[in-house]
Amino acid sequence: MSDAWLVGRARELIATVQRSERPEQLRVIETLDGLLEETQRRGEPILVAQMLRATALARLVTRGLAHEAESLLDEMLAHTKRHGLALLRANAHALRGRRLVLSAQEDAALTEIARALAILDDSPNPDVQLGRRAWDRLLSSALIDCWIVLNQLGVYEAAEEVIARAHQAVRDSAGPHEITLQLMNRVKMLLGWGLRLERVGRYDEAGEKFRTAASMAIAVEAPFAESLFPRRTGVPAVEQVGVLAASLAFAAPSPAHVERLRRLHGEQGYPHEHVIVTIALARCLDADDRRDEALDVLRTARHTQAEDNSQPSMRLNLVRELARLGVDEFGESVEPETKPSSPLSEYAAALEAELWSLRESQIAALNARREHERLYAEHGAITQQALQDPLTGLPNRRALDERLRALSSSAASQPLAVALVDLDGFKDVNDQHSHAEGDDVLRVVASTLRDALRGDDIVARYGGDEFIVLLPGAPVSAATQALGRSVDAVASLPKHLSHGVTLSVGLVSLRPQERAEEVLSRADAAMYQAKRRGGNQIASAPMTSEEQADDHLEQSAGDPASGQRDHT
Repeated sequence: MSDAWLVGRARELIATVQRSERPEQLRVIETLDGLLEETQRRGEPILVAQMLRATALARLVTRGLAHEAESLLDEMLAHTKRHGLALLRANAHALRGRRLVLSAQEDAALTEIARALAILDDSPNPDVQLGRRAWDRLLSSALIDCWIVLNQLGVYEAAEEVIARAHQAVRDSAGPHEITLQLMNRVKMLLGWGLRLERVGRYDEAGEKFRTAASMAIAVEAPFAESLFPRRTGVPAVEQVGVLAASLAFAAPSPAHVERLRRLHGEQGYPHEHVIVTIALARCLDADDRRDEALDVLRTARHTQAEDNSQPSMRLNLVRELARLGVDEFGESVEPETKPSSPLSEYAAALEAELWSLRESQIAALNARREHERLYAEHGAITQQALQDPLTGLPNRRALDERLRALSSSAASQPLAVALVDLDGFKDVNDQHSHAEGDDVLRVVASTLRDALRGDDIVARYGGDEFIVLLPGAPVSAATQALGRSVDAVASLPKHLSHGVTLSVGLVSLRPQERAEEVLSRADAAMYQAKRRGGNQIASAPMTSEEQADDHLEQSAGDPASGQRDHT
């Protein structure tokens, strides 16, 4: 299975899970979990992030499994942040927003979308390693996941902006599936927007939205026939997709649409289209003077959607449709819209106006939070630059001082091993080759040193060709074993990368009440001892009898390095 095959297979499964019955959805999830396990075994960062997205998304669209997506999204956020995958990190925030909508936490969902959009606003340039097409596809995917949440919340102006950006991202490289997805999403949004406009009495604008959606439904026929969506060959898209059939009905309600809509209403449709199809069917039944049937359809949908929080705005459209036909959500008669105004209808109109103002406040809140997140990220980047060595990307001396001070005062970090690492033969690289070659060697050694150590260990550039390593919770024996892997890894580097440099390491353990300059001075003395012995090794400063006893206790308590080879 090539990486490209894994990504393609995941896309197919995501297209399938969104229009399947629950048993099939569970089988898809099981398959995706297997693909995730395979990608994690391979360890390619972008591939892992894409598969985490797929497994989380499959659970979000499967009723009753959304809670299982939380740990996957947490892992996706940590993974994408660690590997600098901005587009996929934005996507993780967008999916978190979707999860929060399902939990009826709409304000928190809006904040997640603001975070996602702020990241996307600051990621305009394609990654050269990805290639333009792959970058555009990831950008479009993240924007669509943002759009879904905005559409669910009924924030249609913002949703329109985001879906337009998604279209722009894949305009030049989109295949039939991407084109189909874009058109179907826009149809769904326009129908929801039209229904929302009707609720505030803006019927002309609503009618325009419905007509535009109907024209898009016709345009989707050709690309749908070649898309990845599950479909029946040779059957028009409007006969297979509920929102497409609904768009024609909203544009011109008539008995001609009833049979098609009733059939699609009973099938497993795409997410969030059931209410739209229900309202379209009810309007066509009402147009055929079958009001009782229309009411039955609406009441049934109201009952089945009672616990569905995925579309708060659309649920109100369903209640409003019942009222429009002269019945409230509990089946009691009310005055239909065609009758003169009543106190109840005036109250409903006032509430709708209040909700419309609230929607405008949501847009303002989204924009404000988006700008806040952008400025916060910009400030964080400046702060990070101040604490980062520009050549190696490692923490610099200032960052080291802060971390050493924090770890030395934390009981959970004790014992704290401190090592000073110096490169053997580095001066010859600069003298015999060039400083540019020397910089390349420093970058390679820094990366090798970092990869060979534990995840919680801290590697910082101390200056020149010297590095400091902090190993929290590591007795000297365990620290020696960990640093021994680093010494071996650098010595084993290909000569054209390392130019033969090796490591001399001075290792000490922080003593109680010891100042930073004191522990670093002892590590420096131990490092020169390793140099005098010929380099390419670790030297430990002599331990006090109390330190030796503590180290022995740590080994006895289950130190994994106990009994293994020592470099001293």
